[in-house]
Amino acid sequence: MAAVIYPVEAFTAAERERLRPHFTNLDQPVFAVAGLPETTTAALFARYSRYPGTLRRLFLDEFADGAGAPAAADDARAAALFERVFVGYGDDSVAQLGGAHVACEYVSNVVTKVLERPRLGAYLEQSTRYIAYDEPVPGLGYRYYRDPELGPAYERAMDTLFETYAAMLPRVAAWIEARFERDPADPPRAHARAVRAKALDLVRGVLPAASLSHVGIFASGQAYEQLILHLRAHPLPEARRYGELILEALRAVIPAFVARVEQPDRGGAWIAYLERRDAAALQLAARLGLRDHDAADGPRVTLLHAHGDERQALAALLFEASTASEQEAAARIAQLDGEQLAELFTALVGARANRRHRPGRGLESLHYRFEIVADYGAFRDLQRHRMLTVQWQSLTPDLGADVPEELDAAGAGADYRAALERSAETYRALHGPAAAYALCLGYRIRFVLELNAREAMHVIELRSSREGHPSYRAIAHEMHRLIATVHPLVAAAMHHLDASVEPRLERMPGERRSERRRG
Repeated sequence: MAAVIYPVEAFTAAERERLRPHFTNLDQPVFAVAGLPETTTAALFARYSRYPGTLRRLFLDEFADGAGAPAAADDARAAALFERVFVGYGDDSVAQLGGAHVACEYVSNVVTKVLERPRLGAYLEQSTRYIAYDEPVPGLGYRYYRDPELGPAYERAMDTLFETYAAMLPRVAAWIEARFERDPADPPRAHARAVRAKALDLVRGVLPAASLSHVGIFASGQAYEQLILHLRAHPLPEARRYGELILEALRAVIPAFVARVEQPDRGGAWIAYLERRDAAALQLAARLGLRDHDAADGPRVTLLHAHGDERQALAALLFEASTASEQEAAARIAQLDGEQLAELFTALVGARANRRHRPGRGLESLHYRFEIVADYGAFRDLQRHRMLTVQWQSLTPDLGADVPEELDAAGAGADYRAALERSAETYRALHGPAAAYALCLGYRIRFVLELNAREAMHVIELRSSREGHPSYRAIAHEMHRLIATVHPLVAAAMHHLDASVEPRLERMPGERRSERRRG
């Protein structure tokens, strides 16, 4: 195979010295930029779109001073460069060209959902599936959100919930260890971790939504600007406080990206709009009689709408390989019988060796809108998927809660029910959005997931995996069943759905793999 020839730019010795700290190579057509302030990098790439030369030459011409010191040495100059390009181009996409890592610690499980709502970001959150909440934190006590306005009765109730959780955890773990004896082939440490993980899964429903977590975020400047504005417009003081803290943190690393947040005609107008919009929705819902929660018989998944048919999806899957219009492809496919249709669909999906092997984007022509009633813990896990639309209602006790059968078998069911009732009583004694802090994660919430068939394949196969939590595994199974009623070929293409439901140590396979990696 003949070598591909790329032009190699010539730099003087002095230029190479200026470039070397900030570019990973000086003679290849692909390189990374490093060691520059985010504002400088963003301005550099923004200017790149209208500069006729190469990026490295642009840096030398406009972003490094004549004395040879890079512009990175002067944060004020970097901000000025960004502002000049940002204002000069008037394009919000410039703010997508730089980002920052931010840690938000000791944030409630109510506000973590607000932090993780933007699509254009990456999030990692401490998990109640793997971290125990049974030990008080020095100087704080049990890990839950506190506010003097919630009153002392709230704090007493929260302490009781955490005490119940701490007492249940070792009892449930002992029952699990007796129920699921270790296979002699399994390392003792792996079995112990799997037992611990299952115990945490079973008792996490006792924890209140006020439970504190840590969230790591990586996002662009544009995404942070929108997140801060939504936080500042939120009715909860905690959310507004974290909006201010995030803004303060970003001012230290990417100040130019968030400069507009406090401008009256930008951030001020946007926050006012969000507040008016949300107030109007509440008023209209009340006027239409939609503010009275109706009870649910139990967890449920409803397919509200399904858009598109599988023949259309086939035409879309073939579009990129074709030179004909999609209409012509659809006309040809319309002539196929059911067997031919299935054969063609199977060929286009291909042999998927694992769940990360996905069909082409043509599958995104099919869409589903699901309404789900499930416990708040399961909602938290499903809400974190980025490539879908998620909407949720307020968390209340009106939709009830489930008690895992295994807790009754372990002799902890009565304690679990008492904790649920204590949290509901505390909720009813509070007022407004803050009342949700008091409710256990075992209480149900109504939410909507709207997603295309390609993303549905990802969500269902991931969340049905044998290591998943039983609550969201049940949702994934029902979503799959409902898709099969309207698009059976799509459902059949989900080769990596785990439909097994037998009692087991869910985390055992993962712990075996971890132990093997440790050697």
